[in-house]
Amino acid sequence: MARPRNDLADRAVDAALRAGLGLAAALPYEARVRTLGGIVARVLGPAAGWPARIRENLAHAVPDLPPDEVARLARAVPDQAGRTLAELYAGEAFFARARRLPLQGPGAAALEEARRDGRAVVAVTGHFGNYLATGAAMLAAGHDGGGLYRPMRNPHVNRHYAAAMARVAGPMFPQGREGLGGMLRHLRRGGLMVILADLWVHDGPDLAFFGRPAPTTLTPAEMARRYDALMVPFYGIRQPDGLGFELRIGAPIGHGPPEAMMQAFNDDLEGVVRAHMDQWFWVHRRWKPERRRQGGPAGS
Repeated sequence: MARPRNDLADRAVDAALRAGLGLAAALPYEARVRTLGGIVARVLGPAAGWPARIRENLAHAVPDLPPDEVARLARAVPDQAGRTLAELYAGEAFFARARRLPLQGPGAAALEEARRDGRAVVAVTGHFGNYLATGAAMLAAGHDGGGLYRPMRNPHVNRHYAAAMARVAGPMFPQGREGLGGMLRHLRRGGLMVILADLWVHDGPDLAFFGRPAPTTLTPAEMARRYDALMVPFYGIRQPDGLGFELRIGAPIGHGPPEAMMQAFNDDLEGVVRAHMDQWFWVHRRWKPERRRQGGPAGS
């Protein structure tokens, strides 16, 4: 049985986060992004145990990675997460930059055709780079955007987190029964639905990711089939300056068995992650059921 939430602790965490974001907001945009990246990399990430979990996941998924690269990623992944957090809460300052960027890649033309035809779109991605940069550019291009998200366990943080995402990428629909109706109505009217599909799900089939079984949601594929929606992977790939992005729309994933469609997504995401290892959130317990079967730590 899950332990009850400690509301006082949740409020304290929320207050600390709000205070930190408020202080960061006093900085110019570029300095704010760099500073929050550094704070998460040097202070908050280590305090939360992120470097150890990053190392554990890397040892599981890419065991032949050189030690110096593992050490680099243990620092770079939290920095990337901090930059993304700063951008999320920057609001218009971030949106104005993102909406000027072109949507590129093998699926960009199909995405634009779907918009012109009023066809629903299931845009699927992972916790990689800053996917909200691409979401903002999709809104700017005229798509009726929205997103399915997994609410945070801290309800106080979740309220302003979801509101911040909605300001950038359109209405947010919480995972579960609460958001299902809104999500389905959005797709029925030909909207674009963003879904992050790289989290462990307890009832998902074991599909391959980095050559390991990874329980994967079938929701994007099932929704695409049900509403004859275009399904495309997409990514906001952070550039070497740490501030700009390449907005890549992957090749459309054809309709077929949901497991095959989601395996195609896993393969596409893996290829992008392998090209930019520091931009995926290696903190997630993506493979935890396999570890439990092997007798290793499961975590959360």
